[in-house]
Amino acid sequence: MQKDRRQKDYDYVKQVSDSQNFLTSRKLIQRIVGLAGLQREDTVLEIGTGKGHLTEELCRKAGKVCSVEIDSRLVENAKKRLSNYDNVELTAGDFMKYRLPEKGAYQVFANIPFFLTTQIVEKLTQGMNPPANMWLVMEKGAAKRFLGLPKETQKSLELKVRWKMKMVYHFRREDFHPKPSVDCVLVHFSRKAVPDLNGREYTEFQRFIGQAMKYGLTGKGGPLTKRQAATALKKAGMYHAYEDGATLYIQWLCLFRCYQELRGRRR
Repeated sequence: MQKDRRQKDYDYVKQVSDSQNFLTSRKLIQRIVGLAGLQREDTVLEIGTGKGHLTEELCRKAGKVCSVEIDSRLVENAKKRLSNYDNVELTAGDFMKYRLPEKGAYQVFANIPFFLTTQIVEKLTQGMNPPANMWLVMEKGAAKRFLGLPKETQKSLELKVRWKMKMVYHFRREDFHPKPSVDCVLVHFSRKAVPDLNGREYTEFQRFIGQAMKYGLTGKGGPLTKRQAATALKKAGMYHAYEDGATLYIQWLCLFRCYQELRGRRR
């Protein structure tokens, strides 16, 4: 059993390492890190030190850099590369087991392993002390799902309650080594100072969206009738001919408020 566990751990580390596509162009790294506008008072968390190219530029811009790398060989190489910097803290380990800062402001800048994109985003956005900003290099397809393009998903709607998201840079496949088989982008997640819904409302919103996604917003078993949805949007000045899948986030919020009001009347 212990041997099986060691093999499983080895396979996982290898999968993470094999899924990494490194950015090595100093000019490109300087360009994308420059988009974050980091200052000397900023603390930055990096997921995947890799060969240390991105880490080095982060050290030049930020006051403190905490970088986590699962591949011990890469950690040792990065230590040599970053030996002249006293503002970097390298951790050898799995980010999914890494304890995020429990207090204090911090930002995240990372070229993440693509196969762990969803898990990493969930960990960062659902923690007790989420980062103020996240700059994540990811597959374009995953980015579009988080942003709700071409249509909103339950995940994109849940994220938008607390986060603003935007694709801020489109890479060429040749920018990476090894070259990925998919298009990649840099996504900026900015945490809203005040969420659009409080904790209790957010839980109810999740149920509302789940029901709408399963049965259709105005379908049989859906949370609203067609008349209720049309009336709510018209009253808010947001009415137009729409299909459930094309409904915008701001419209979903409006419809949720209508749903809340109707539920309140029934009680």
